Amino acid sequence: MAEAEREKLTIAVLSGDLERALAAFMLATTGASMGMEVSMFFTFWGLNIIKKNEGGLKSKGLMRKMLNLINRGGSKRLKLSRFHMFGLGTWMMKRLMKETNMPSIDDFITMAKDMGVELIGCTTTCGVMGLAPEEDTFRSEVNTLSGAAYFLNQARKSKVTLFI
Repeated sequence: MAEAEREKLTIAVLSGDLERALAAFMLATTGASMGMEVSMFFTFWGLNIIKKNEGGLKSKGLMRKMLNLINRGGSKRLKLSRFHMFGLGTWMMKRLMKETNMPSIDDFITMAKDMGVELIGCTTTCGVMGLAPEEDTFRSEVNTLSGAAYFLNQARKSKVTLFI
């Protein structure tokens, strides 16, 4: 298919829950494998998925510092929304994923990037939560940081738009 003719899939990722992140990346990589142009827009708790696993977060203001202390983020810290059971449920899910050769979130992020999926962090949410993009907060796979207008423009052109 010519570039102008490719169908578009836009996914707004609002949740930082493990199973929702998995669903978002399964759909994104499947869409890319079908030849779709795929964009993933991470906002609110969804930003946790694309935050770096290592390093500290610098924030301005007491409330933002507290928020980022208790909400560190990173793909290795994602929890199940249900049956987390103080980490036992999340551990079991990750083990089952490994036993069935299902990719981890880190694998999915790399795979999505390699397949041409555009990973976008929300600048508006970064401002509210005190996440400074210039301080190397996000993974290298993240293409860009943009606001709601960029997402709406992508969604307007998309055949399919999903909120996860």
